Amino acid sequence: MQNLFSYPLKLEDMSSSTQKFELNADEKELKYIAEVMKVPAIKKFSAELNVKLYKKEHLVEVKGVVDADVEQVSVISLENFVKPYHNEFALKFDTKMTLSELKELDFEYDDELLDILDNGQIDLASIAMEHLALVLDDFPRKDGEEFSFQSEFDEETTEANNPFAVLKKLKK
Repeated sequence: MQNLFSYPLKLEDMSSSTQKFELNADEKELKYIAEVMKVPAIKKFSAELNVKLYKKEHLVEVKGVVDADVEQVSVISLENFVKPYHNEFALKFDTKMTLSELKELDFEYDDELLDILDNGQIDLASIAMEHLALVLDDFPRKDGEEFSFQSEFDEETTEANNPFAVLKKLKK
């Protein structure tokens, strides 16, 4: 699948002063994002990102916020509904580390690892899409919907059909 929503930013184009970027997906890009997210539709997708390069520390900091209106299917009623999402995030990228160096690192489970630049660049649109994906509901439901289960068996029927009930009778 061809990436239809991309905004690559190269390391040499980054500045030590904060750069602001606004991303707004058009209709074709919204369809692409919906395909990637595996949802029926994305009605709106926008992101505001601030990028700052720290040359001495070999870091790139990306802070941002993603806003999207996502059409999803309720796991309870199986009806489509639109839910707004808002996610603020902050990331740091190491400008010197390579993938092979990252693989060789010894780290603990709770250590905070920096991301690495892919071929000396980051894709702001991919970062924004990733942070929408992180907040999407695994089991979406419309506001006010609740799952309730009522068994068709009562305790006596369940006990009578229990395969161990036969063994209980043999024991007597």
